[in-house]
Amino acid sequence: MSPRVVDPVARRQAVAEAVFRVVVRDGVEQASLRNVAVEAGLSIGSIRHYFDNHDAVVVFAVEFLIDSVDQRVFEHVKTMRDPADPRRPGERVLAEVLPLDDRRRDEAVLWLAFATAARTRSSLLPHAERLYDGLRKLCRRALTVMSEAGTIAATHDLALETERLASLINGLTVDGVLHPDRMTPDLTVSVLRAHLDSLR
Repeated sequence: MSPRVVDPVARRQAVAEAVFRVVVRDGVEQASLRNVAVEAGLSIGSIRHYFDNHDAVVVFAVEFLIDSVDQRVFEHVKTMRDPADPRRPGERVLAEVLPLDDRRRDEAVLWLAFATAARTRSSLLPHAERLYDGLRKLCRRALTVMSEAGTIAATHDLALETERLASLINGLTVDGVLHPDRMTPDLTVSVLRAHLDSLR
């Protein structure tokens, strides 16, 4: 009987997803090798085969999260210049990073958990910076497309509006995670839409 072949990419992905479940449920500090192994249905030895320690597991999970969100958002970015929807070319892509459904809410919880942990864990700091910069690049891209489409006034300072929009999205995300019964998905979208409309 030949030994079972393990796909290392699939195994690492399964570990990252186990980290996500533990962090969403219990927080970053509970994402120990033992807890992640239990969550993934693996032995600690199996985890150690791919990751040296707890930090390595968490860092990989953060990178996996960022790459997954980036890939999904990029697919929406490619449709931002759709002439069939010239009025709101940026709204859909910006909504992809807001906690509007279970998947995006879990991603927002993870983002907040990892960003907060980065304050005291230097291994996470570069990834928190990447998240910070990535949101601003997305906002700048959306505002640029909207400006070119004539759906926001050309007199706006795009650098300043990028910071305003990123701050709004951050606030909506925090409120949507911490107070989901008050900052509902419908209200979240309405606030974003009102802000974008105010730029005309």
